Amino acid sequence: MIQCLAVDDEALALDLLEDNIRKVPLLHLVKRCKNAFEALEVMQKEKIDLIFLDIQMPGITGLQFLQSLPVQPMIVLITAYEKFALEGFNQNVVDYLVKPVSFERFLKAANKAIELHGLKTKATLSEPPAEYLFVNSEYNLVKIVLSDITHIEGLKDYIKIHLASTPKPVITRLSLKSIEEKLPARKYIRVHKSFIISVDKIASIRNNRIRLVNAEVPISEFYRENLFKLIEGKNLI
Repeated sequence: MIQCLAVDDEALALDLLEDNIRKVPLLHLVKRCKNAFEALEVMQKEKIDLIFLDIQMPGITGLQFLQSLPVQPMIVLITAYEKFALEGFNQNVVDYLVKPVSFERFLKAANKAIELHGLKTKATLSEPPAEYLFVNSEYNLVKIVLSDITHIEGLKDYIKIHLASTPKPVITRLSLKSIEEKLPARKYIRVHKSFIISVDKIASIRNNRIRLVNAEVPISEFYRENLFKLIEGKNLI
């Protein structure tokens, strides 16, 4: 299932988008948003695969919103103005729809996205696990070697990535959920609503506290069972 956002400042346009999305079995509408700020808020909490995005919106335009994303999902641009087509395709979008959009034309764009999503999924399954990732931090793309991560701390709209090699954490605008999805599940685990830890970096566990190589973090009851199931096979006694 492809998780979608519909973003448009016009209520009637959103109604049409919602109706069209619901007619395509492989698409699931996560939320409809009136502007880019609402869309950003959703993306901090949910994994979004595809955005149907209006260009002309007050405040932040669709293109400005698109350019601000550190990680870009698939995008189908929608506008009443054909003059934006070239700039839209320069942003590597899946398709460009001109209002009023017929269902036949919408379906053609949706099928492009479905095909592309299938190719991406197939490529991901065939690739070896990533050993690093890049995040935006202080206007730089910072390379994070996964084996260097001790724990990740959630701070509302931001996360702190704590590393074994340096006392200074890397701070980036991401949600814990979004980075959790990029980490190998057998090596990194959520132990609290605000913490993900590296299992390899655990020094000891006592009561509801985990001592890592460079910090101590809490375990919540909700995540405790999953943690002990994961480390059970590594326990020799």
